[in-house]
Parts: sequence; C-alpha cells; structure tokens
Amino acid sequence: MGRAATSEGGGGGGQPPLGLGPVEVQAAAPSLRRSEVFHVVKELLGFVLYMHHQIPSVLQNLENEFAGLKEEMTEMALPSAELKPSDQRKYNRRKRQVRQRIKKQEKLMNGLSSLCSALQKALDEVPSIEGVLLIIGGSLVRPLFVYDITISHGRFDAGSANEHGISKLAQSVSRKAIRALISSGAGSLSYTGPTKLFVLVRCPFTLNLPLDFLPKRDFRYSKKVIPLHMCITCNAAGVEMDNQQITSIIDASSCSSESSISDVIWFQCKHTVRGLPCKSLEE
Repeated sequence: MGRAATSEGGGGGGQPPLGLGPVEVQAAAPSLRRSEVFHVVKELLGFVLYMHHQIPSVLQNLENEFAGLKEEMTEMALPSAELKPSDQRKYNRRKRQVRQRIKKQEKLMNGLSSLCSALQKALDEVPSIEGVLLIIGGSLVRPLFVYDITISHGRFDAGSANEHGISKLAQSVSRKAIRALISSGAGSLSYTGPTKLFVLVRCPFTLNLPLDFLPKRDFRYSKKVIPLHMCITCNAAGVEMDNQQITSIIDASSCSSESSISDVIWFQCKHTVRGLPCKSLEE
C-alpha cells in the first residue's frame, strides 16, 4: 500500500477541514468480538505509523522481515561446517548484516509487541469498550496528529482477544477503515522525523485494567489539533445509522470533553512506539 497523496488534519496550510465530520465504517454484524477489535486496532495502528513515515514498510511486512532475520540469526549461531576461506568471509559478512538489521529494528519491534500484548490483555479484562485514541507526537497534550476511533455496540460476549486466526469480519472492517482514512486525507501531511505513537482506550472508570494502562481523568489535548474522527458502527438492529446518530456517538466520547459527568474515561497504555527514520532500514 503506497502512501496517500492527500492532506491530514493537525496542521499545515491548504488542508481540508477534517474535523467537521466523522468517517463512518459499517460492520455487517451485531457486534465485534475482542479478537476482531484487536485486529482492527492493530491494522489502523500500523497504517498510522506507515503513513506518517514512522516505519519503512507496512506492519505485516516488517513483522515478517524481523521474524525472518531472527530465525536466520538463530541458524547462524549453530556450529557451521568447515567453509572455504572465501565462503567463510561471505558467511561472516552476512552474519554482521543480519545482526545490524536486528539491532536497528529491535527497539521498534519490542515496543510494538509490548503495546499489542498490553492491548490484548486489556480487551480480555473489559466487558465493553467505547473507543480508541491513536496519537502521533512528542507528548499527549501537544500531539501532531490524532485519530479518534469510536466503536458502537462495543460490548463483548465470550472469547479472547488472543484468539488464533483472523475472521473475515475483522479483515473486512479493517480494510474499510483504512480505505476510509485514505479517502478522508490521512497521511500525506506528515512529520518527517521519528516521533512517538500513544494509544488510549475509553472504558468505564470502574474497571480495573491491567497495570499496562493508567487512568487519564479529564484528559484533553491541544485545541489547535483537529482530530480525525472515525465511527465503527455495528448493525445491531439491521438498520444503518444516519449521520446525526453517528455524530452524537462521537460527541459523547470526544476526548476534549469533561469526563467528570461521564462514567467512562480514557486509559493510557504505558507502552509507546517510537518510530524509525525510514532511511535507516534501506539497504
């Protein structure tokens, strides 16, 4: 997937006013399972990192490449048969290259792994989730870009976020969500240097989430940043929501509103992902 040649909310001249209306994604099901919510959020997380130049390739390719490098390094650690001097030099050179590439990617991949594991644990602990916030920038209060994802009918039944296999529904919703963000102008106006990705989830304040998530009461970020709102609506009653209903859902869960009058708050994941300069992995 190439980077979109469109504009992004959060700063810069000549961009469209993205904060005026929500991006709607319809899920053809009464609700999303924990594993489906996790897959959709992970796909959007990878999309945001890639489109804002924080990783050099799409997340799935990066994961496959890193796993392949780790496997190759493990094989190279085993005793090798006697080689000719010329072959030994090639072998040693390749071993150094693999070690260097692992070292460049290791902090990023460990951060992604920790964040995803924490998100899976959190989803397994909660009976419902109202939204997810993806923030790109140096700090939470002064972000560069904000993606506010609201999930209607986000009440879970049985099932774990760590289920094996990806359902067709999860694949369909994640594809729709990414296409909708691209069509809405996500990605081209971007910060070129490495920065951080923060993840927050919106849940009832009475929940005891794992220690990986910390409550952020009355959380607000700079009003200068125009968030891109997305509403994932489940077809609970067999009738599609109209724009007024979607807007009311988003208004109720807006991260800039006071949370003291609500029974839900934002919880911040303590694991952040720091991007890589894209040129650092070009070989």
